[in-house]
Amino acid sequence: MSSPEGIRWTWLHNGAEAFPAMLAAIDAAQKSVCLETYIYSASPLGDKFRDALVRAQRRGVRVRVLLDAVGSHSLPDNYWESLKAVGGEAHIFNPLALNRFGIRNHRKLLACDDKVAFVGGFNIAPEYEGDGVTHGWLDLGIKVQGLLAARLAMSFDEMFALAEFRHKRFIRLRRTASKQTVTAPDVQLLLGGPGRGRSPIRQALQRDLAHARNVQIISAYFLPTGRLRRELTRVARRGGTLQLILAGKSDIALSQLAGQSLYRRLLRAGAKIYEYTPQILHAKLFVVDGAVYVGSANLDPRSLSINYEVMLRFQNAQMAAEARDIFGNMLRHCHRIEWAEWCRSRTFWARLKRRWAYFLLARIDPYVARKQWRALPN
Repeated sequence: MSSPEGIRWTWLHNGAEAFPAMLAAIDAAQKSVCLETYIYSASPLGDKFRDALVRAQRRGVRVRVLLDAVGSHSLPDNYWESLKAVGGEAHIFNPLALNRFGIRNHRKLLACDDKVAFVGGFNIAPEYEGDGVTHGWLDLGIKVQGLLAARLAMSFDEMFALAEFRHKRFIRLRRTASKQTVTAPDVQLLLGGPGRGRSPIRQALQRDLAHARNVQIISAYFLPTGRLRRELTRVARRGGTLQLILAGKSDIALSQLAGQSLYRRLLRAGAKIYEYTPQILHAKLFVVDGAVYVGSANLDPRSLSINYEVMLRFQNAQMAAEARDIFGNMLRHCHRIEWAEWCRSRTFWARLKRRWAYFLLARIDPYVARKQWRALPN
């Protein structure tokens, strides 16, 4: 689809759609390929991407890869030798060190020739292959073409330069680039990261929620800040619609427990909560009236204040309608959490686990990450 301002997009509903499209874009590239992801797994899928990147470099395309040190810790040290041997570059973001372990690059981005780009939740790992219903984790992404693709490629350049992540002074010099909000007629590029200043992602959501009447959210890891929780509950209390699709199956049990600690107050406010049950949920999609958010960020403290993230915010009626169709299709595979059912499940042991999970992820983890950030050398 396209907007009057020339932004063209294609929804990628699962890995079965996303990975072939990404590989085709790499094979079609003529000048540059930038690949950035949190998790990259040595697997048949990972090998397909590596081979495509090597082919691109051999035909004269500049190829650069940026992987997070924690997310891709299992990747062999020599995995990228074939790419480097033909002139390609592969960097590890924030190499493992105890004093800065908590600051991570959670972005997922592929940009080719400054003309086409992909963002979403997909990591390069075999668990993301499939349709998200019968097999494979359920995720979501988008392919964009036009000027927005060039700006996404520029954001990769900024992150690639930060890969060593050693001196805060250097990082601060680039903060205006790495956290700025870039505005086009109907789309914003929201780039989040650690340090001083408010998250553009959180700020934009708070503004949109302030007077929202129809909110639909899909979030694999759901633990919004206090301010966002209040804005969400106000939507329902003033008579609006608040629907949440959250993880019925999760790869991080602690995150699921922490999110469930908020169910009671949300249900009491009038929210409708659904859990996706066929497969592990990894998708991120926020629809707030006519605004649509898609990208790498979850609604949790890490995505909103600690990790480097990339989100696109569209203010477009056509895209909003398409996003609500995606939400509706996903809803068919969900189990609704009813008030009476939820109250019966709240045993003492269940409440204790959820409260501890909330405390660890909403209080301890952000505290440690902020302390590590402040301790970085200037």
